[in-house]
Amino acid sequence: MCGIVGGVAERNVVPILLEGLRRLEYRGYDSSGIAVLNRSSELQRVRAIGKIKNLEAKIQQDKSIISGPIGIAHTRWATHGVPSENNAHPHICNNKVAVVHNGIIENYQALKTDQKAAGYRFTSETDTEVIAHAMHQALEQTDDLLKAVNQAIKHLDGAYALGVVAINDPNTLVVARKGSPLVIGVGIGEHFIASDVSALLPVTQRFMFLEEGDVAKITRETVEIYNAKGEQVERPVKQSSLKSNSVELGDHKHYMHKEIFEQPQSVSDTLEGRITPDQVLVSAFGHQAEDIFDKVQQIQIIACGTSFHSGLVAKYWFEDVIGMPCQVEVASEYRYRNPVIQDNTLFVTISQSGETADTLAALQQININRKVDEAGTSNVPTLTICNVAESSLTRESDLICLTHAGPEIGVASTKAFTTQLVVLALLISSIGKVKKRISAEDESQVVEELHKLPNLINNALKHEETIKVIAESFTDKQNALFLGRGTMYPIAMEGALKLKEISYIHAEAYPAGELKHGPLALIDENMPVIAIAPLDDLLEKLKSNLQEVKARGGQMIVFEDEQSNISSEKDFTVIKAATNVGRITAPITFNIALQLLSYHVAIIKGTDVDQPRNLAKSVTVE
Repeated sequence: MCGIVGGVAERNVVPILLEGLRRLEYRGYDSSGIAVLNRSSELQRVRAIGKIKNLEAKIQQDKSIISGPIGIAHTRWATHGVPSENNAHPHICNNKVAVVHNGIIENYQALKTDQKAAGYRFTSETDTEVIAHAMHQALEQTDDLLKAVNQAIKHLDGAYALGVVAINDPNTLVVARKGSPLVIGVGIGEHFIASDVSALLPVTQRFMFLEEGDVAKITRETVEIYNAKGEQVERPVKQSSLKSNSVELGDHKHYMHKEIFEQPQSVSDTLEGRITPDQVLVSAFGHQAEDIFDKVQQIQIIACGTSFHSGLVAKYWFEDVIGMPCQVEVASEYRYRNPVIQDNTLFVTISQSGETADTLAALQQININRKVDEAGTSNVPTLTICNVAESSLTRESDLICLTHAGPEIGVASTKAFTTQLVVLALLISSIGKVKKRISAEDESQVVEELHKLPNLINNALKHEETIKVIAESFTDKQNALFLGRGTMYPIAMEGALKLKEISYIHAEAYPAGELKHGPLALIDENMPVIAIAPLDDLLEKLKSNLQEVKARGGQMIVFEDEQSNISSEKDFTVIKAATNVGRITAPITFNIALQLLSYHVAIIKGTDVDQPRNLAKSVTVE
């Protein structure tokens, strides 16, 4: 949530900050703003409601030219305070200090009361403004911005990534991180900050990743980093493999469309070096993986949103393929319970960004409470499946397996979900092999399916024109029902989520066998019912469920396997979305068609596909 970018250089940083904001807009787009210290050490600020283009237009129209060698910028996803210019960051106190913030300050009301009593005036409804005033209070005692920031953050409860500039220390940018991500981009005679790497790819491919509790003093020539104990530390400079054009649209109208069509390559990249022609390589999960997996008796998966749906698919696989108990829970609920975790449980967190606040908090809770023996072995080992190498989740987990999906800019996740399922399939096979719960023949079958998957996805993508036509029937629809059985039930959940995310149609998913327990009451000629019909043991039961819909006059849309033969039914709209799919590849392949359906319905509805209202890509606040 929210995107931060900043820089200190010899050149004017405004164009760099604006480009960084454009690349971070997926994190929030309720409002945006920029503040720079000009060459006379004066603070200049411009803020605007809505998307970055509004900020750019305002800067161009502004009679006073905003320019300077040091500055900070922000794109906002609103938490405290409605989207408005006054609530937009950066926040400035007495024209002396400017602050951008990602996170939530939990004790802001108490701080606000004290600051008002001290004579500070508030112009916004945000929790961030108390940070600006706290910085000013500290700067009244010292001209050293680093000391002031360290003093101010002592009073902040909650999560934050901060960028701070001040007129009395005009060559310095100070940043702090607690619970929200922040990276430093390393240039030649210049340095930059951002919420993630993608924002800075046009200016550098060398990055330092701040760790929890870090505070850094940044100038053109130097970076000083201090850990949570106040000790000066070195953070390694890492070379990013991402290119600047990797986040460009190319020939696609939207990032979501681009990312849907990137999935065959993303799957190939995720599988590379992790499978042989007939085996899964356990080492894909780390050098300790085999020893850890050997002791595992059950699985606990924690995730949110789309990642939660991937975990639900995996639950079926764990139980069906290797006969291992598996529980899947929503992180935002799990972290506030007192869960009973048994020894030898593998605790799996799944997140595209690796910064999802609730998932990270659940992992941290486990790390605090679990037992670790003298050899450093835990009774509850942890594994993160993630798309970002230097994320908080990866740093706090025993084992890591990265999904090599590449940058995902569209708020509605597509290729991240697909590659999460690929990694989960590898995990199930790896644990099964180590525990001798999967035969060599069955492992070979899983691997064969995975090798076929890029081509299966390519075949599914060929149905786009047919799906476009079907999407037109949703022009006047306000509700939709998705049905599935077995692994197709969580795929139905994912399909419903995608449709509501980007088209704003109310959609929900049900196990098809639950129709009689309530949802049938909703069925009429105005209710599209979308069903997923693979060729499996539950097909005949699903067909009976579909007849129940037909008998009530429902609009039936079925995505079927070529051999399912539902197309023979009158009054059904049927798309032969898959063929020759297995139990591993079926849910992944059928999901492609649902992604395309939601995309084209959104196009017809005229919504903002990549940046749907009220949402952001990376949920780094509660």
